[in-house]
Amino acid sequence: MEAKASSGSRKRSTGQKLLYVKRNWQLYIFFLMPALLLTAVFKYLPMGGILMAFEDYNVRLGLLGSEWVGLDYFRRFLSSPDFISYLLNTLKLSLYGLLWGFPVPIILALLLNQIRSVGIKKKIQLLIYAPNFISVIVLCGMIRMFLSPIGPLNQVLGTETNWMTMPGAFRTIYIASGIWQGAGWASIMYTAALSNVSKELEEAATIDGANILEQVWYVQLPAIKNIIVIQFILSAGNIMSVGFEKAYALQTGMNLPTSEIISTYVYKIGLLNGDYGYSTAVGIFNSLINVILLLFVNGIVSKLNDGEGL
Repeated sequence: MEAKASSGSRKRSTGQKLLYVKRNWQLYIFFLMPALLLTAVFKYLPMGGILMAFEDYNVRLGLLGSEWVGLDYFRRFLSSPDFISYLLNTLKLSLYGLLWGFPVPIILALLLNQIRSVGIKKKIQLLIYAPNFISVIVLCGMIRMFLSPIGPLNQVLGTETNWMTMPGAFRTIYIASGIWQGAGWASIMYTAALSNVSKELEEAATIDGANILEQVWYVQLPAIKNIIVIQFILSAGNIMSVGFEKAYALQTGMNLPTSEIISTYVYKIGLLNGDYGYSTAVGIFNSLINVILLLFVNGIVSKLNDGEGL
């Protein structure tokens, strides 16, 4: 009887809320209007710019007046002698970054979870979270100063090497600085998940004689498995989305063989050279590869999870 009464009260409450919304729909629209307008203006209207990839876009003629060229820009990019170089540079930078950078936040969270002193733990978290708030341009300036011929690294090594001019060093510099800047902040989600690990399981593992590594492997990692999978899929979906800001800011004339990626190429031919149609086509190709990789990774993870997906 109590269950029926509570069910009836919930239905009445829901009915009253719906009635209130129906009577005051103008008020709801008024408050939702700014968000809807912002979403439409900055998310949906720019999607019309995709047409530029199929047109010889002319600013004066506009999207509807420019000459239609079909898939010519895509053929031009795919047949370009630099296509393979740009694609491989982008893939290598992203895949190596994922390979070396993805496990670091997990390891940091597991190490932080072993610290029992709340005060010490908070101080360490403050230190590893702080680099995330450094601007990308400021970070690139710090890297250039640190690795310059008269910078601290060369003073320690007793050399005068200009590391920023070495194509072979660019990926290491890019990935290592990215890990230093973002790993601490990325570990927050794992740290929060580890705080919910069953204390009974940890105590039982300790009583059974499990050492720290065994507790991590059999108790803590299974507790954050789902979050690791989700974060991996999201990271894999951004493999081709290497931002041009950092790569462009770290570029020099000497390291272009490894630092020129698709996003910097799009920036140069689109905004600097004004070839909007061609740059849009290259950007769409980049996004298409991203979608394919995301579906591929999601399929692999689904199979590993016995076809259950996420």
